[in-house]
Amino acid sequence: MMNKKRLINYFGSKSFMIFTGCVIGILAPILHRLGNPETGLCVACMERDIVGALGLHQAPGGQYIRPEIIGLVLGSTLSAVLFREFKAREGSAPIIRFFLGFFAMIGSLSFTGCPFGTLLRLAEGNLNAALALIALIAGVFTGVLFIRGGFYLERPKKTKTVTGLIFPCLMLLLFLLLFFNIRVNDYSAPFRSWNEPSSLNAPIWISIIVGLVIGFLAQRSRFCTIGGFRDAFMIRNGHYLYGILAMVIMAFIMNLILGQYNVFFNNATEPAGIIEYIWSLLGMMLAGLAFTMGGGCAGRQLFLSGEGDTDAAVFVLGMLCGAAITYNFGLLGRPACGTVGDLSILGNITVVSGFIFCLVIGLTMRISKGEFNDISR
Repeated sequence: MMNKKRLINYFGSKSFMIFTGCVIGILAPILHRLGNPETGLCVACMERDIVGALGLHQAPGGQYIRPEIIGLVLGSTLSAVLFREFKAREGSAPIIRFFLGFFAMIGSLSFTGCPFGTLLRLAEGNLNAALALIALIAGVFTGVLFIRGGFYLERPKKTKTVTGLIFPCLMLLLFLLLFFNIRVNDYSAPFRSWNEPSSLNAPIWISIIVGLVIGFLAQRSRFCTIGGFRDAFMIRNGHYLYGILAMVIMAFIMNLILGQYNVFFNNATEPAGIIEYIWSLLGMMLAGLAFTMGGGCAGRQLFLSGEGDTDAAVFVLGMLCGAAITYNFGLLGRPACGTVGDLSILGNITVVSGFIFCLVIGLTMRISKGEFNDISR
């Protein structure tokens, strides 16, 4: 009994958070080395590829069922079941969470990807990611201001177990489609684009195992890239930051060992280029804001979905829809893989719309300090 208690306490410790970050920092560059696109692991980009594989957009280089995403969810489910933490829950402002996920995806795709992808790109020497990270943190800080002002999406309620199992079962279905290449005919989904980055992938079994390991550890440690910056601003707590730093440092070391570290920066020297960069940075700021208001980064939403949180699953569905809209409506002036800093005019309008949406719900979905204390009891 004592050993079990010690084990549970260790899972919530700083050292286990650092261990989780180190494991992600080791495995992501290995995935890159074995064939994945740069960073090896970017949740937003991989979700975009899954959306394309299902035929919900036709962007060149953006159609492949990424097994890593499947592994992240099912690894979390396995961990939650083994440690009796699988709790089906729902009902906390689902439509708002859907649109927060929607705008988080659009913001992420506007520059270097989700928080995972941004940090791992930085560890590869991509200095564009440094700018993106600053914008992302600015978005997190803005979200913290809303939270301090009383923004609250209510606590989810317990529901039937089968409800929480729907999203993990969806991941199992995606794996069957990928592994057996189930297609009605040559014109039906799932699709696979052989342009980069879709053409770049590590072996399926290695990808799924890596996803399972990361999902398992992240569910145990509550690893969250957005949570690190949020808690640092809100309560001066660096617990999550230790994991983030461990991930970046270990990924940097691994990239040096594997010969994947390459310092570069796409400098925007023309006035138009600078303006485009600014819009993409605003997109990353929107992503940081939406992830903060939604309760966690792209990876954390998957881990929560795996342990039965249907609110997080709705957020993920919003991200998937955001990826489809991004490419079907030409919000980016590029295909699935290209240069940064080129949101279209419609993309700019969508980013502004995202800020307006977050502002409105941030000011209207508020409770008083007294109400919050009553809920917390």
